[in-house]
Order: sequence, then structure tokens, then C-alpha cells
Amino acid sequence: MLPAGVIGATAFGILGRMNPARKRMARLVAALSAALVLASALIYTSFSAASPALSPSQLLHRAQPGRSYQLTGVVVGGSVRRVGGVLYFAVADRRGAANVPLSYTGTVPDPFREGREIIVTVRKDGPRFVGERDSLITKCPSKYKAAPAGEKQNY
Repeated sequence: MLPAGVIGATAFGILGRMNPARKRMARLVAALSAALVLASALIYTSFSAASPALSPSQLLHRAQPGRSYQLTGVVVGGSVRRVGGVLYFAVADRRGAANVPLSYTGTVPDPFREGREIIVTVRKDGPRFVGERDSLITKCPSKYKAAPAGEKQNY
């Protein structure tokens, strides 16, 4: 039986006697394998964590109590009111087919107003929807305007 130090020395001695070109190739394969595993983990994490934004009509059909959902739509005109620290408003489909009334506490972006498109994280709490604190995002309207006919475009 060999002493423990001899076994370790023999194992590392094999790597030491390896052809330098072969050693570089082994290191390259090991590094590329590690990079592939890390890239796969990153891709898996990014796709599994993603949750699509639902419209109000989709949310009304799919929502389960206690789960969080991303809600996107347009703030319904005449629905915005504040009571204490709670903001109440309704979000409608872009075509106005359905709307979801909700309560929200937290930071309200400056561009928030009726008719504006928003995204907010909500959860169903019994028969009503509650916005998660500080999850409200207002989509800014496009500032694109078509150029008047005959005006030259500078690209």
C-alpha cells in the first residue's frame, strides 16, 4: 500500500507529464463546458421567470386568488380617485371590451392619468384586485408625428 502523499503526487504527476498542447486543449474544453453550463442556466432562468402581461379580459378569465399577474391596459376615464393613501382606478382593454377595478398603494409615476396605458403587478384578493406596492409603470405616449407632406427628411 502506498502512502497518501505518493498517490496525490502520482495523480498530479500525470498532469505534469502531459503534452503541453494536449493540456491546453483539456483546459479549453473545461472552460467551454463551464461557459456552456452557465449560459444554459442563465437562459433557463430568464425564460422561466418571465410572466407575460395580461389584458383585463384575460385577467378576469385566468386569475386565481393569491397569485400575481402583470396587468396591462388603459386607465379608464373617470375611474381615478384617491382615498387616504390608496389609489383606486380601473384598467380597460385597449379596445374597451372589459375593465378591472383595482386598488393601489405606492409610488405613482408623474405621467399617470386617465387614458394612459399602464402596466401594474396585481394579485386577486377575493373578488377584487390589489396592485403590488410600487409596481405601477406608465407607458409614455409616442411623440412621433408624421412629417408634413413635402418636408424633406434628414436621416
